Amino acid sequence: MNAIALENAGRVYRVTTGFVRRHAKEIQAVDGLSFEVARGELFGMLGPNGAGKTTTIKMLTTLLRPTSGRVVVAGFDVARNADRIRPLIGFAFGGERGLYYRLNGRDNLRYFAELYRLEPSRINPRVEELLDLVSLRDRADERVEGYSRGMKQRLHLARMLLHDPNILFLDEPTIGLDPVGARELRETIRELHRRGKTILLTTHYMFEADELCDRIVVIGKGRLLASGTPRELKALVRDLTVVEIEVFGATPALIDQVRALDFVDSVAVEQRELRQLLRVQTPIADEALPRLLASLGGLAVGRASVREATLEDAYVRLVGKTE
Repeated sequence: MNAIALENAGRVYRVTTGFVRRHAKEIQAVDGLSFEVARGELFGMLGPNGAGKTTTIKMLTTLLRPTSGRVVVAGFDVARNADRIRPLIGFAFGGERGLYYRLNGRDNLRYFAELYRLEPSRINPRVEELLDLVSLRDRADERVEGYSRGMKQRLHLARMLLHDPNILFLDEPTIGLDPVGARELRETIRELHRRGKTILLTTHYMFEADELCDRIVVIGKGRLLASGTPRELKALVRDLTVVEIEVFGATPALIDQVRALDFVDSVAVEQRELRQLLRVQTPIADEALPRLLASLGGLAVGRASVREATLEDAYVRLVGKTE
């Protein structure tokens, strides 16, 4: 039996708009989404802002009911058996909310352990075990207000694990962390995976998904765009090479001209202060670079390079189809 299964799951939000003449409007946040997560799998869910990732997570964690289709977690339907599901899952989100800053780390965990109704005799051993797992024992007696963002996020993970759930939902857990804090948190996620936990991870960092996940789904506008292992998704762009060109003062009109070239598959633009980095996907490999440079006319050009496509490039190609 799978740990998680969505079958044509949908979620519609009904909102009202207008100030004088108010009228109801329906927003389809999730639209016929289907995928499965096996027990013990570390599964990634990728998509741009507004793709429906958070709504999907809220349905899986029983915070929202699907308006169509079926959502099953640990063998239970979320619409009918939410009370059976909640003791079996844990949920941690990116950011710093959800902790008591005037308490120290150890007392935060003790407090939440009582909310989870752990037996009194189990609380202290469980708290100490989790402080070791997230490498916070040495700082456990300090107030949380003095913790770094990475330490707070690791304490979030410890809180999520107090009742020893088998299915974990991590919604952008490394967002806003410095590289060292993010690396430490990823190692904790790996350790949880090694211990047999089923983990559903959402992230905007493609390298993180590539590094951690057994399988990945990419969604856009509430629909499934692709699914597979990181290697399988990267195979979607094996016909492409990526040319990166640093330019100064490129106008939107010039970038549109580059997009219109017959040998260009797509163009992504990253703004960097007074310059832009153009990432051009093309099927003609090294031959594209001189032709692209010629298309830029007299524009000032900095670094230029050619590389193989990555998971991020596969993601850009998939998501670009829904724009």
